[in-house]
Amino acid sequence: MSTEETESGSVGFNKRRAEGRDKNDRPKTLQLKARKLNPVNTICYVQILGTGMDTQDTSSSVLLFFDKQRFIFNAGEGLQRFCTEHKIKLSKIDHIFLSRVCSETAGGLPGLLLTLAGMGDEGMSVNIWGPSDLKYLVDAMRSFIPNAAMVHTRSFGQALGSDGAPIPDLREFSDPIVLIDDEVVKISAILLRPSCLKGSQIVTEEPNMLYPSEVGIEGRRDHLQEPILPHSAGEDSKAGAMVKPGDISVIYVCELPEIKGKFDPQKAVALGLKAGPKYRELQLGKSVVSDRKNIMVHPSDVMGPSIPGPLVLLVDCPTESYLQDLLSVESLSSYYAGSSSNPPESAKTVNCVIHLSPASVVRAPNYQVWMKRFGAAQHIMAGHEMKNVEIPILKSSARIAARLNYLCPRFFPAPGFWSLRHLNHSIPELIASSEGSVTKLCESVAAENLLKFHLRPYAQLGLDRSGIPSLSSPSEIIDDLVSEIPEVVDAAQEVGQFWNGFGEAKGEITPMHDDKVMIEEPWLNWNTLPGCLENITREDMEIVLLGTGSSQPSKYRNVTSIYINLFSKGSLLLDCGEGTLGQLKRRFSVEGADNAVRGLRCIWISHIHADHHAGLARILTLRRDLLKGVPHEPLLVIGPRQLKRYLDAYQKLEDLDMQFLDCRHTTEVSLNAFECSFETNKEHSSPEGPVSFEDVNNRNTVELMNQNIDSSLFAKGSRMQSYWKRPGSPVDHSVAFPILKNLKKVLCEAGLEALISFPVVHCPQAFGVVLKASERINSVGKVIPGWKIVYSGDTRPCPELIEAARGATVLIHEATFEEGMVDEAIARNHSTTNEAIEVGNSAGAYRIILTHFSQRYPKIPVFDDAHMHKTCIAFDLMSVNMADLPVLPKVLPYLKLLFRNEMTVDELDDVISAGLAS
Repeated sequence: MSTEETESGSVGFNKRRAEGRDKNDRPKTLQLKARKLNPVNTICYVQILGTGMDTQDTSSSVLLFFDKQRFIFNAGEGLQRFCTEHKIKLSKIDHIFLSRVCSETAGGLPGLLLTLAGMGDEGMSVNIWGPSDLKYLVDAMRSFIPNAAMVHTRSFGQALGSDGAPIPDLREFSDPIVLIDDEVVKISAILLRPSCLKGSQIVTEEPNMLYPSEVGIEGRRDHLQEPILPHSAGEDSKAGAMVKPGDISVIYVCELPEIKGKFDPQKAVALGLKAGPKYRELQLGKSVVSDRKNIMVHPSDVMGPSIPGPLVLLVDCPTESYLQDLLSVESLSSYYAGSSSNPPESAKTVNCVIHLSPASVVRAPNYQVWMKRFGAAQHIMAGHEMKNVEIPILKSSARIAARLNYLCPRFFPAPGFWSLRHLNHSIPELIASSEGSVTKLCESVAAENLLKFHLRPYAQLGLDRSGIPSLSSPSEIIDDLVSEIPEVVDAAQEVGQFWNGFGEAKGEITPMHDDKVMIEEPWLNWNTLPGCLENITREDMEIVLLGTGSSQPSKYRNVTSIYINLFSKGSLLLDCGEGTLGQLKRRFSVEGADNAVRGLRCIWISHIHADHHAGLARILTLRRDLLKGVPHEPLLVIGPRQLKRYLDAYQKLEDLDMQFLDCRHTTEVSLNAFECSFETNKEHSSPEGPVSFEDVNNRNTVELMNQNIDSSLFAKGSRMQSYWKRPGSPVDHSVAFPILKNLKKVLCEAGLEALISFPVVHCPQAFGVVLKASERINSVGKVIPGWKIVYSGDTRPCPELIEAARGATVLIHEATFEEGMVDEAIARNHSTTNEAIEVGNSAGAYRIILTHFSQRYPKIPVFDDAHMHKTCIAFDLMSVNMADLPVLPKVLPYLKLLFRNEMTVDELDDVISAGLAS
């Protein structure tokens, strides 16, 4: 490792990592795990993995479990965290299948691939299957995931023959596409397409992947194939749907081999056979010559009747526009019970149908009629059901949230799902069709987290609820807490008294003159209230720490995201790791989170590492859907230029309804150049007319920005200045002008004076950010300065950060490692707790919030009390209102009490020490 020590005793950093040349980041040759299959599986089941059940932010996953193989269907956000919580080993997963390619079903894939790639010395990979749209997702992920992690991605659905020539009869496309067919299981795919528009067109790639080889998607080219007919035959069927990327949905058919009948030795003896190897041959399905008679003995002569292998369907019909295609799929007819077109000898009995379709679709009369075609099959409804919202799937973090809420409800409000308890979520038994007829709902069961349907052994065929977690009420959690730590009752009362020192009339606070409550905390004698907090209300600003862990999600901490709640003026997100939407819903409830997403003004991303941006697509697509049909502007996303490559590629799959601005255009020098030019042209323009883009976008301004953006990001002559100027894609500075103009408007509407990015020392194109609120005037006409929040992003301590944080009201600083791990912090270009606090002290910050803790500290990090006089550590869903800043440090000793039995490092076997970039 190459490290550097800067002048005047400043901290060191990993030079190669800062330049993007760290050996730990070099791509590995990732291998699939070779497993010896067990054709005589003693155990097999499908199991509901309840990702998204309590938050409705992502599709549930389904596990198909065999003795030696594991298959997962759909990998939405939170899957990795769910598996950690429920001890499902990711290293055992062999295949992942996507029922659609979108953020709802695949949002957890980037983090999962990176975690597998970081396992052990050599890393691991997994087979990923999806319709032809998968290419677009893979192309997008390639901007931040090593290609080696995606070598085993396999798309299907192209209308190409094995030699690359088009199939003469395109109706053959309606046949099931066999993906896996071995002695353990046969998995086939049947494609569905929406049928609301005329014409039919599908984007495909080559070579043919109907029967994929081990090659990756790298190097294929897009081309347009001839129109693919809908599944129904005939001239009328040519009026199909216009299929675009992201539209294809998949029905997966999982068939287990038949169970051979029992061997009857008495029949074998009667046919002249001696006990020995020939018995085995017959059991393997081979005919043998009789030992005592001149006849051939066939397996059917000595074997009992075979039992058909169990059969499971996974159906994803996302909207009613897919129903027409679903109802007319000819290849499903062999699975319908009692069908006239289904001869008894070819009949296949479906044992279980898992419906991933939403409730609005499955309750449609036509869908219900279709469900009844499967006879006695067990239907499991795994779409979003309201009854599951009140049952947290992450019980460990929900338990921590309940304990924190008991101790300090101001900083840890009750989770949003608590308000939904005891609601009536009963489902009507009858539904009315548009024609007025009434249809009885097909008998089914609602999916529950970890619900199983056994397929082997045959004697256990059917539902198994034994693994479903019990529901723990908040009162039960608190009873356990009081029993474990009796002192917590008095502690909660003492914490509540902290707010008695402030006048709260009309929701305002004033500078304090009575320190009686705080006499035990000597630091508060000199820690005076900053002017920006004078007469502040609780509706001014709130910081919500949605995710406070680093690298990858764990049981107790999600990855990084900070929600800046400006209440009636909207909100911002600072970083957006995987699961950000789920955390919003846990904090504000399902409906409240939707309102929060609608109100977003801007999303700011610090750097390209996945734990800081992998949740972005899910937030953007939800906002797009929520605002469909409502006049609105695209959401402004500010981030490093590598992020634009990812977003541009991803938008070929799903419209993200956003506009991008490079962080380099929001540095102080860049913004000053823009403002200077804007004001200059404003002075020379007509007093009556507005300043046009053409006026602002002149050659002099572009040249000024070109000169200053790269040269002034770091202090002149500093070693980091040269690291910044590494080759990269050229930036068209003229494109930034209209977006900067929009940023100015957005900030003004949000009551903010400025959003300023500044470079930090972590990896290429890593930034921190400053948010400044506008001045306000109180009731007597006094001008009160606006608050200032600074977020460090991931970084080593550096002069640029200290300067940016000068006089900050709140500094949110990463503290990945404890003080004794300075070498590790330098190697990874992160900070220790003490280093973060020293930055805040040097900058004169009023309050410091530490976050981004290594997952080696699952519940509470290690820190030194002596340095925490104006500091607090963050927990997931912690909400810090600006009005509560004066008491923030006082809560810390009580948090230590809450975790006094859990201060040691634990559960390291649950958290993979991955080489995931963080």
